[in-house]
Amino acid sequence: MAGASAAIWIPQPVKGYRAAEVLSGGPAGAEVDDPYAAKPGISKWDLDTPALCLDLDKFEKNIATMQAALKKLGTPSRPHAKTHKCAAIAKRQMATGSIGICAAKLGEADAFLNAGIGQVLMTTSNPSPRKVRHAMQLRKKHPGFIQAVDEEQNARDLSAAAKEAGVVADVVIDVAVGTRSGIPAGEGALALAKLIDTLPNLKLRGMLSYDGGVQHVKGFEARKARALKTIEANAETFAAMKKAGLNTEIFSGGGTGTYNIMHLVPGVTDVQVGSYIFMDMQYIPIGSEDGSEVYKEFEPSLTVTTTVMNNRFPGVIATDAGTKALTLNKPNPGVIGEPGMDYTAGSDEFGTIKFEKASKDYKIGDKLDVIVPHCDPVVNLYDQIYGIRGDKVEVIWPITARGKSQ
Repeated sequence: MAGASAAIWIPQPVKGYRAAEVLSGGPAGAEVDDPYAAKPGISKWDLDTPALCLDLDKFEKNIATMQAALKKLGTPSRPHAKTHKCAAIAKRQMATGSIGICAAKLGEADAFLNAGIGQVLMTTSNPSPRKVRHAMQLRKKHPGFIQAVDEEQNARDLSAAAKEAGVVADVVIDVAVGTRSGIPAGEGALALAKLIDTLPNLKLRGMLSYDGGVQHVKGFEARKARALKTIEANAETFAAMKKAGLNTEIFSGGGTGTYNIMHLVPGVTDVQVGSYIFMDMQYIPIGSEDGSEVYKEFEPSLTVTTTVMNNRFPGVIATDAGTKALTLNKPNPGVIGEPGMDYTAGSDEFGTIKFEKASKDYKIGDKLDVIVPHCDPVVNLYDQIYGIRGDKVEVIWPITARGKSQ
């Protein structure tokens, strides 16, 4: 992995730096001196908290483990970047074998494309006229942008906007697994594919089918059985598209919980893995293929470092990481090294830890590391992520698409 890291800009501590340059590597505004700003080389434990931290050794191992597994299975990764929202991480994924990234929102896609990520699959349809035009302008500027569509009128609108932009735009059909998004599998999806094939300014590339509900099913065998059952109709739809002579070069789906299952689905071309790079409290208990109750293929690399603010009450500690730092997602955050602690992030600014026994007496100002409930929304709360190696800050990466929820 050493070769991959060489291409990533590493900020250097300099007096009189521009604050935004430390994050982005580019010029930004007036020069400022901020003696309190974190710089590479400082101890992780000297960071102001709450701080979003990434163990680089575990992170790199997670990427290598996933890429090796998928190479063996023959289904490359198209990671979902809604997990990290970070261009530096997306570039690392691309450099280690991913064929592109996925984006959930148009704002995310825009941010990644403009940050130099050349292959972006937009997994959500954009039905509003403003977003339709925005998407087609992105396609004009970035040929590697692919837009999902799941409705006839939306397809016609996209074709019209593509004509206006002077492009032939690549699209995939979002074929639903469940009820969250997409067109139901079957005749309707096939009819939509045939319609797109006739529209002069659209090029059909295939389809995607993401089953979000199955990713956290506990027990590998139960997860496998459900994943293969719920995708059956989608695989049949894909086969029907192929039989009809339509372009079927993409059949994208799956995730961190099913990365080693989707190769069993006929036609699947790539998997939209996301959380594997970080892991979180939602994924850890789903179980591994070897029957273990813990999902141990990937290590928790993402933590929030938090500071003890109050220790004055028996069996209770207050920290500075509440809802605004950890979200209200369940299960509760996990305190590293303290299995007997129950962490609740229910207050806006403060976390509450209840315990009967701890490994030490915690004093005000002491710091703890917390595994996040669910990585995607937690990352979206922060401006930057601190890459840590050996308890030292090695890199500071901006969360490129933070807040890009439109």
